Amino acid sequence: MQFLYNIFIGLFIFGMKILALFNDKAKRGILGRKESESTVKSSFKPSDEIIWMHASSLGEYEQGLPVIEKLKEKFPSHKILITLFSPSGYENVIKKKHIADAVCYLPFDTKNDVEQFLSGINVKIFFTVKYDFWYNLLSALKQSNAKVFVISALFYENQNYFTSLGKWPVKMLRENIDWFFHQTERSFRLAKSVGLRNGSVTGDTRFDRVKFLRNQNHDIEFINDFAAGKKVAVFGSSWHAEENIAEILAKKNKNVKIIIAPHDLKRVENLKHIFPEALLYSELKSLDSSKISTSQILIIDSIGLLSRLYSYADIAIVGGGFHASGLHNILEAATFGAPVFFGNQYRKNPEADALIEARGGKSFEDEEYAANFICSLFDHEELLQEMSENAEDFVTSQPNSSELIVEKILRYEK
Repeated sequence: MQFLYNIFIGLFIFGMKILALFNDKAKRGILGRKESESTVKSSFKPSDEIIWMHASSLGEYEQGLPVIEKLKEKFPSHKILITLFSPSGYENVIKKKHIADAVCYLPFDTKNDVEQFLSGINVKIFFTVKYDFWYNLLSALKQSNAKVFVISALFYENQNYFTSLGKWPVKMLRENIDWFFHQTERSFRLAKSVGLRNGSVTGDTRFDRVKFLRNQNHDIEFINDFAAGKKVAVFGSSWHAEENIAEILAKKNKNVKIIIAPHDLKRVENLKHIFPEALLYSELKSLDSSKISTSQILIIDSIGLLSRLYSYADIAIVGGGFHASGLHNILEAATFGAPVFFGNQYRKNPEADALIEARGGKSFEDEEYAANFICSLFDHEELLQEMSENAEDFVTSQPNSSELIVEKILRYEK
């Protein structure tokens, strides 16, 4: 089975290289990986003890961040390495302020690439986030005596571990992972059903992150001027479906202020076509205050503001749930007490079901029905207030997952 896995990795790399001829994102990933080994070798000496976090993309990076920060507190002399798989994740993280001594792409999972990447560096603790498993890497790390963990682990029924093809991948995980820190009881039960008993339920580390963000300075210039004391609906990481909801809401309730932060800035031009009277955030500094306060719609045409924008929201509509691309982060809104609304395609987001159960959010199959519900909610102040309190309480009540994880890791290090 390992032979077939290596063939698959070879075909995967070949496919990526072909795709890179036509796709800029794939091209950036290929070129970036050529620099990963030199980045690591120039950042670490052989004597450095390294804590390594791997995240497939930006969302998983945010999940892992509370753990890597706490581990750095416990091991201040250790160096920090962060790797990512996706170009969008890498490009977002490299622009952020972070505690890593090096950030680079994860090498492709061939034995040769992994061995070259690991040669000359001393990894003491490695963890991957959620379910991004690369078996040659895990095996090589274990052979190097690194402690290997999975945080916010999430197993679900449709994964290949629970099919006839799952015996070898499960064997690799059982032999090479020291401990799984599961998000949910369901994930833990599924893992145990195939023999992965070395784990515990510690919850989702993203709750730690958003609780931390809640207590930081989240003021954004001009947003209070735009809101002008009215109710605000923030559309975060919006796709076409969420923009349709915004269009209906804007027509039905002229008193609601609408802020739209698209998932991709390439959508800004399309949004200006849909909402020709909308303001762009980048132009606010050149406008007088009366123009800002009397406008209904604001389009965010810059990155890095969304998590703070949610602090201004009376309700939040989060993108990705009306199609298979995947629901974006709903916890960043819920932590500020904003009821959260989204589409119903979120199989890999157990926190969405939990928020709905807590009556702090709601999912919809139909965009028009979602828009009508949201419009009516603005006319029912008591229900809006109740959902707001439920959303904030939902986040507050979650365990301090990163503390539980780090306590366990420290026991391995003793």
